[in-house]
Amino acid sequence: MNQAIALLEFRSVAKGIEVSDAMAKAAFIKIRFSQPVCPGKFVVIVTGEVGPVRSALEAGEVVGGTAILDQLLIPNLHEDVFPAMAGITDVQDLDAVGIVETFSVASSIIAADVACKTSDVKLIEVRLAKGLGGKAYIIFTGTIEDCQSAIETSCAEVRKTGMLVEKVLIPKPHKDIFDFIL
Repeated sequence: MNQAIALLEFRSVAKGIEVSDAMAKAAFIKIRFSQPVCPGKFVVIVTGEVGPVRSALEAGEVVGGTAILDQLLIPNLHEDVFPAMAGITDVQDLDAVGIVETFSVASSIIAADVACKTSDVKLIEVRLAKGLGGKAYIIFTGTIEDCQSAIETSCAEVRKTGMLVEKVLIPKPHKDIFDFIL
C-alpha cells in the first residue's frame, strides 16, 4: 500500500529535533528519518495516511518557521522509494543505469517518485545527503529507453525548483562497477 510522505529540511539541527517532536505529537504518523545531514542541516521524513501526514507537516511548518530550507508532501509515494531510501532494494542485474543528482533531499525524493511513476525503471538507491555536502541522488536501472525517459521526466520536475545538479545515462555499465551500484 502506498503512503503519503512529508519532508522538512532545516538549516538548524536543534530546530529539526524540535520539529520532529511537534510532528509526532500533531498526528498519527510514522517518523521514517529524523537526522542531521551534511552540511549541518537536519531532515525529518514522516509517512502515513494523507490527512495525518498533512497535519503533521502543517505543525512542522509552524514550529520550523524560518529555519525551513525545503519541504515536500507527496500524497501517494511510489512503493519503490522507501526501500531505495533504506538501501534494501532487490536488483540482481543492471541493464542501463540512470543517475539524477540534486541539491536537496526533497528534490531527490521527488525525482525518484516521478521516475518510477512515469517509466518502467527499478530504483537501486536514493542517497540522502549524508557525506554529500547536502546534495542527494537517485540511481535506477531499466532499458536504455526507460532510463532515458525517467531521466527526462524526473529532471523536468526537479528543474522547476532549480535543484538539478547533474544527470547521467550509462547504457551498459561495466561489470566492475556492479558492486558499487548494487
